Amino acid sequence: MPIPYIQSHTWSLGPLVFQTWGTFVALGILLGLLVSRKRAKSLGLDDRIIFDCATWTIIAALVGSRLAHILFYEPATYIANPLEIFRIWNGGMSVMGGFAAAFLVGVWFLRKKQVDIWRYADAMIFGLPVGLMIGRIGCFLIHDHPGTASDLILSVKYPDGVSRLDHGLLLSINGGLMALFFLWLSRKTRPAGTYVAAFALWYGVIRFILDFYRIIDAKYFGLTPAQYISALMAGFGGYFLWRLLCSYDKIKKSHS
Repeated sequence: MPIPYIQSHTWSLGPLVFQTWGTFVALGILLGLLVSRKRAKSLGLDDRIIFDCATWTIIAALVGSRLAHILFYEPATYIANPLEIFRIWNGGMSVMGGFAAAFLVGVWFLRKKQVDIWRYADAMIFGLPVGLMIGRIGCFLIHDHPGTASDLILSVKYPDGVSRLDHGLLLSINGGLMALFFLWLSRKTRPAGTYVAAFALWYGVIRFILDFYRIIDAKYFGLTPAQYISALMAGFGGYFLWRLLCSYDKIKKSHS
């Protein structure tokens, strides 16, 4: 039986009206950051650096996600009406562009602080799946990423009577599963960079596959812009994990 279609674009608190999508994104950022802070403290890292780096990466993610959408998804719209670039309340963000910008700015910031980049990056990315799980609920409630018709148990019954995959829902579930996986990984000490590599590989593969089932998206040579970035993410994550495993094997052999 398909999941009922639940829709909410705004919600009210007295005379105040809030955007549903923005509320869940903000809540996701906040809770994800708190998880990252707790992880950093458990590792003996400076949580002030975590918060400072998060400030820069969040700004970079917002700018990068907006620019990626403008350049690769609806360039004609913004060329015809340049002022629309600044009307972010009308929507138009690409999370993959946000990931790319946040990664570059985060590495720059941590290099500037002269700390162990991958230890701090692992702590920061530890909370990201939680943030994605919550933030994507907002996407599900406004249904801005409808998918192809499906009779799977996770399909959603749309108002037109067709049961469809809903990518907001699927990516929220994906974030929850990844958060549980990270929690399992944290039971043992892992080489620095493990969580960055695991996130890149996992999310890159899942997003690349899911984008084949989206019905509203720009495509270049048969693939969406997000799929090109997903392929790069998955390739980077796979290569990084391989390097970490090779280094770990060398350490084990040297101690045997």
